Amino acid sequence: MITRTGVYPGTFDPITRGHMDIIRRGAKLVDRLVIGVTTNPSKSPMFTIEERLAMVKRETADIDGEILVVSFDSLLMDFAEREHAGLIIRGLRAVADFEYEYQMAGMNQQLNSRIETVFLMADVSLQPIASRLVKEIALYGGKIGKFVSPAVEADVSRRVYEIGRKGSA
Repeated sequence: MITRTGVYPGTFDPITRGHMDIIRRGAKLVDRLVIGVTTNPSKSPMFTIEERLAMVKRETADIDGEILVVSFDSLLMDFAEREHAGLIIRGLRAVADFEYEYQMAGMNQQLNSRIETVFLMADVSLQPIASRLVKEIALYGGKIGKFVSPAVEADVSRRVYEIGRKGSA
């Protein structure tokens, strides 16, 4: 039996309700969904890779289907090839996302034409959510419960507290 494998890559710093929407819907498209938690040199993460892996594993534990959460630090297409993926799942929130993702899909297709990129539009109610904005809101004392699960909200609150303590020391 051939298993259809898809890869959903991201930094997930932190994982949001928008990410979860794409994961739930993406899991229905494949037999095996590999969530690739990566570093991004252009971003400074709030959480370590180990913390983000644990967070994503916890948040996806109740989703039906075969879901694997792993870290990677390589070209996405090399990672997808290693995982025997036939497609890459990307979430889109807005036109600005599309322009960037379209360019990336084109470059990835040049690197490996055997792997397709599939775009999923985030649910309308979740489109404005971005991890970067969630962190910014939390750092300024705003409420983030609309954007993340209660467990992630607690993780972020703990980290903001730790950051505050280091800053005042």
